[in-house]
Amino acid sequence: MNLDFMPSPSEEHPGLLIRDPYKFSDAMLVIPPPLVECLECFDGAHTALDLRAELVRVTGQFEVGEFAESLMGTLSSAGFLEDAQYAEMRDACVRDFAAAPLREPAHAGSAYPEDPEEMRAVMSEWMTGAPAASENDGVFAIAAPHVSPSGGWQSYRAAYCMLRPEHKDKTFVILATSHYGEPETFGLTRKTFRTPLGDTQSDTRLVDWLEARGGNGVRMEDYCHSFEHTVELQVIFLQHMLGPDVKILPVLIGSFAHSIYEGGMPEDNDQVKAFFDGLGELREREGDNLFWVMGVDMAHMGARYSDRFSAIAGEGAMQAVEARDAQRIERINAMDAGGFWDLVRERQDDLKWCGSSPFYTFLKTAPKARGELLNYEQWNIDENSVVSFAGMRFRKA
Repeated sequence: MNLDFMPSPSEEHPGLLIRDPYKFSDAMLVIPPPLVECLECFDGAHTALDLRAELVRVTGQFEVGEFAESLMGTLSSAGFLEDAQYAEMRDACVRDFAAAPLREPAHAGSAYPEDPEEMRAVMSEWMTGAPAASENDGVFAIAAPHVSPSGGWQSYRAAYCMLRPEHKDKTFVILATSHYGEPETFGLTRKTFRTPLGDTQSDTRLVDWLEARGGNGVRMEDYCHSFEHTVELQVIFLQHMLGPDVKILPVLIGSFAHSIYEGGMPEDNDQVKAFFDGLGELREREGDNLFWVMGVDMAHMGARYSDRFSAIAGEGAMQAVEARDAQRIERINAMDAGGFWDLVRERQDDLKWCGSSPFYTFLKTAPKARGELLNYEQWNIDENSVVSFAGMRFRKA
């Protein structure tokens, strides 16, 4: 389940594209259409003889032994089989990340420019026109997207224009979606985050404290940090607004899948409850020394996300999605954790909010407050699929 499968984007090379989002492997393979069914043989239960029989069926040829060996070898060398080759590649990547002093930028040159000067110019363009935050607005938390800034810059701007110079001395607790982490887990790292704008340090004192008090759900030096974009994109906006010498407490939060698919509340899981208790205690200890940032997107609809319809932002089915998003946002703004989660669990979260677990974590551990929607958007990530997201702010009640 650690691989991405999708139709090949190349008309010249049709078939099934396979890639590794964890980046244990840099390989990308396109399996030709006639061979796609043969992948079912790689399930740990079938044998090499079963594969040969399947190849005979789909090719109509009897001499397929060399072909079978080539297919098995290609998948193995790419790191796409759960075998010794894959284990070696995985373990090496995890070791290298754990030993590295820096979390290198994973999305510079794709989600945002790699050149520092170009980066500063683009960031200034994205933030142009942002209203100045008032001197006494009392904001202690924001929610911003983690979608590509080129598509969501207006919501990023709405959220990050809430920052003021005096916020620079605080530690920014970044509660961000972990797209590839295990459910009911919380990924921490002590590493310094590097971007074209400079280096931003993790507040190791608070990371160490949360590791000690956060329970068995904590994944220390979580490898997902090495490639996940949800924290990285918050860091570049923090650096642009306040300079790179801010401190962060980056937390990658896995889905609360047990609650969504089997019932109950997220904190019914012992790992989740222990982390909520630890983070809540940290909030009480540190108080106004903390500023909270959520790196969260909302609904994911359309063909890319396994829906049987093409989604167009603001049109057709997406108008109903906007209304349902608004209901959830209303519960978040009211700091109603239970009411929000009841809406998430409807139809096992058919809206596919990837930010639901960071939002719920915030609602369960933040002080009494009131939220405000600043900007809501829907964006066609491709011609048939839409992501929704927002900029929000929170004031203490």
